Amino acid sequence: MAKARASTSGISKKAKAAKPRIRPVRWLLRWLWRAVFVAASVVVLLVLLYKVVNPPTTIYMVQEGQRLGASVDHTWVDADRIAPVMLRSVVAAEDANFCTHWGFDMDAIRDAIEEGGTRGASTISQQVVKNTFLWHGRNYTRKAMEALITPVMEALWSKRRIVEVYLNVAEFDEGVFGVHAAADHYFGVTPDQLSATQAARLAAILPDPKDRSASQPTRFVQRRANSIRDGAATIQRDGRAACFEAD
Repeated sequence: MAKARASTSGISKKAKAAKPRIRPVRWLLRWLWRAVFVAASVVVLLVLLYKVVNPPTTIYMVQEGQRLGASVDHTWVDADRIAPVMLRSVVAAEDANFCTHWGFDMDAIRDAIEEGGTRGASTISQQVVKNTFLWHGRNYTRKAMEALITPVMEALWSKRRIVEVYLNVAEFDEGVFGVHAAADHYFGVTPDQLSATQAARLAAILPDPKDRSASQPTRFVQRRANSIRDGAATIQRDGRAACFEAD
């Protein structure tokens, strides 16, 4: 009987000794990788969703609506109902090498570094990611997320879709978002009625929409619009507009 008790006690001690210990670092790393996997999956699913579903709004639109105390002016319009010269104008103004890069214009980045960071190097693709999926502001977290999402979007979306979304979520004036609202706001026309001059002026105000006007342009905006108009014609001639002219 005593031997049986001793044997049972020995087994019990061995069982306790064999019980696995929780390693906090390993447990934390395991859950961290799971969280990263879930976050990446959500991003991919959202990018896939917006490939076929038009974004109803953006974080920045919501913030501006709250700041202004009113709903923003925004109506979605498909690329087929936008004057082709508008698509070419915005690409000529913001990202002339749009058809040849995969989301990042390395030549523009090198030029920006050489000039000491005084010029921007963001592509239309990067701006779409920022405007559609993220928030405005200068911080490393947003830039890191932008850098991760941009190639995913480039791989899943057509170039035409990227330009289409860009033109529909870009800010053109205080509370005015998208080319549909902008065309009506500045010129009283629909996007398919935009002339080459009007399209160039809209593209010219995009870097600073709150302080520039397409209908009452300053000399600077006029000069920039003239340059954009020439650039739009150039990328049409040399084939740099081919990737977004049609799916």
